[in-house]
Amino acid sequence: MKRRKIPMRMCVGCREMKPKKELTRIVRTPEGEIIIDATGKKSGRGAYVCNDIQCIKESINEKNLSKALDFNVTKEMVQRLQEELLNS
Repeated sequence: MKRRKIPMRMCVGCREMKPKKELTRIVRTPEGEIIIDATGKKSGRGAYVCNDIQCIKESINEKNLSKALDFNVTKEMVQRLQEELLNS
């Protein structure tokens, strides 16, 4: 029986490779909106972050999230994303 390949993605906070299912995808939609993609299938440029508070804060403080999404993420967007990630 063949083993299935587990897709790996890099967290923009801690820069570690982890299985895709363990990470949360943040997407910049073609309209310029920053949203959390729970399904992992929405169209747009995506970045992955661990569900760890430290990784979330590090990705925002180091501006890794802005670089990964190729978009200037505003403080309001960051605050809304932090609240959504911490509540999920």
